Amino acid sequence: MTMRGEGNPAGLLLAAGEGSRLGRPKATLELDGERLVDRGVRMLRDAGCAPVLVVAGAAQIEVIGAVVVPNPDWRDGMGSSLRAGLAALPPGCPAVVVALVDQPLVTSGAVGRLIAAFDEGAGIAVATYGGAPRNPVLLGAGHFAGVAEAAVGDQGARGYLRAHPESVTRVPCDDVAAPDDIDTPDDLAAFNRREPR
Repeated sequence: MTMRGEGNPAGLLLAAGEGSRLGRPKATLELDGERLVDRGVRMLRDAGCAPVLVVAGAAQIEVIGAVVVPNPDWRDGMGSSLRAGLAALPPGCPAVVVALVDQPLVTSGAVGRLIAAFDEGAGIAVATYGGAPRNPVLLGAGHFAGVAEAAVGDQGARGYLRAHPESVTRVPCDDVAAPDDIDTPDDLAAFNRREPR
């Protein structure tokens, strides 16, 4: 895949939550014998994201192939993790793909579509399923500061995206990914009953 001349988009995996309804941090859960955090990092790397950063909080984690960014304010919600991750991006980073650790059916194919949209000029690219915007989201560098400012409490980039619809390119990903997340023990059991991919 050909990237813009200034380098590849980075990958940012938000993995700081404690998983209160699950009883343990989602990053450490295993699906098909692989921790969700490792699965997310692999997915971003396979799509061509470099570097890949993981924002950690409730669980101290080590991840091969990624830079772990500690978020001491993780209890404040997803917004603090997004701000921590954006602040840790290397200078000159042209864009970042933001993904959530609890969505294991998001694929490198979906991320690749967002990167392709960026290469074609999109400032922000959002994966859609059934026409509804979900995750992952690609943010061009020109939007980092605005997104960080708007990321408060459990609000990630959604508020900023709603306020700047003219900058958002919607990218259908129904055929290559799904936004299903793991929030409860029942969710995890349902995922584990699936055929391994």
